[in-house]
Amino acid sequence: MDSLFRTVNDWLKAIVSLGLGLALVFLVVDVLFPNQTDIVANVADLVNSFTSRGIVGLVILIALVAVAFED
Repeated sequence: MDSLFRTVNDWLKAIVSLGLGLALVFLVVDVLFPNQTDIVANVADLVNSFTSRGIVGLVILIALVAVAFED
């Protein structure tokens, strides 16, 4: 059972890593060719959707960022 959790955890880390890498690539593309991917506006909308829910949304956003950047 422990190996199952490790396997799932490894897969999730790989998926998050891929997503962060793609976000960085899209950011570079958006800087070089403005308004192609619109990632800056999408990230701003995502953060606004969390923070508009008050302190609960802010706590959830901080938890998600902490999990995403965990080693």
